[in-house]
Amino acid sequence: MTLQELVKRIREFNAARDWDQFHSPKNLAMALSVEVAEVVELFQWLTEEQSGDLPPGKRQQLEAEIGDVLICLLMLADKCGVDPVAAAERKIVTNDAKYPVMKCKGSAAKYSEL
Repeated sequence: MTLQELVKRIREFNAARDWDQFHSPKNLAMALSVEVAEVVELFQWLTEEQSGDLPPGKRQQLEAEIGDVLICLLMLADKCGVDPVAAAERKIVTNDAKYPVMKCKGSAAKYSEL
């Protein structure tokens, strides 16, 4: 399934339930924040090692929450007329300028601290 096909499927799903009336950009941004928090919650209190080796049940929960995050993000982008792939491509170009390899390789420092 392509990204465009996924967005179409999400639109159809929401239209069948008459949910578009609830999907303002504000509400979608808030829902996205909640869904991301649910991803974070799965990792709360885990060690670095544990976070990289989730047990099957927790991994299934993570997959479901990542699905929710992606759906909310795509709905927000669609509602606001933003092409998420083009936005990501532009952001990579911006980040490439902010974080030149020679200055930041192996560093977690913010661009303003390099």
